[in-house]
Amino acid sequence: MARYTEARCRQCRREGVRLYLKGSRCFTPKCAIDRRAYAPGQHGQSRKKMSDYGLQLREKQKVRKIYAVTERQFRNYFQEAERLQGVTGEMLLQLLERRLDNVVYRMAFASSRSQARQLVGHGHFQVNGRAVNVPSYLVRSGDVVEVRTGSRNVPVLQEAMAGGARRTPSWVTVQAEAMKGTVLSLPRRDEIDTEVAENLIIAYYSR
Repeated sequence: MARYTEARCRQCRREGVRLYLKGSRCFTPKCAIDRRAYAPGQHGQSRKKMSDYGLQLREKQKVRKIYAVTERQFRNYFQEAERLQGVTGEMLLQLLERRLDNVVYRMAFASSRSQARQLVGHGHFQVNGRAVNVPSYLVRSGDVVEVRTGSRNVPVLQEAMAGGARRTPSWVTVQAEAMKGTVLSLPRRDEIDTEVAENLIIAYYSR
C-alpha cells in the first residue's frame, strides 16, 4: 500500500483541521493547527475562494487522510456503502470505523491510526481468539479484540494505554487490565465524532 512519508502535520494544515495523525501531540499546544493555522507552502496564507468541486474534493481527501486509506480503497468503500441499506454517507463512515486498525485506535491500544495499523500488521492483536494481521479487516458486532499474550509488554502499547487523552466511543467497551475490548454494536452516525460533511463526498462521486 502507498504510504505518506512526509510530515504528517502538513496534512492537517492542508485540510485546516486536526486529523489526529500524530497521537498525543495533537492534544498539546505543539499541534501545527494551533501554531500555523494556514495551508503549507509558499502561497499557504493567501485566501482563495474554492469551487464546489474543490470543496467536495478536499472533504474526500480529508477523510482518506484521517483513516489512512488509498484512493482505490476509499472508492471501494464508497461503492460498498451504496450497496448497503441505509444512508450512503453514514454507511461509508461506518465501514471506515469498522476497520480493525481504527477499532484498535478507538479502544486506545494505539495513540494514532497509523500506529494502530503498524501494530495490527505486526500481528499484536487477535479477534475472537484468532490472530489477525490485516488492518482493513472489518469487525462485526460482538467481536472481541484483544492484545496477544506475547505482545502485552510491548512498550508502544503500554504507553498508548497509559496516555488517557481520548474517550472510548459508546459502541465499544474496553477492559484495560485484560487488554481487550468488545464491539458492542456497529457505530451510528451520532456515535462517530469524525468531523466530516459526508454529503460533499456523495456529491463528489455523483458528478
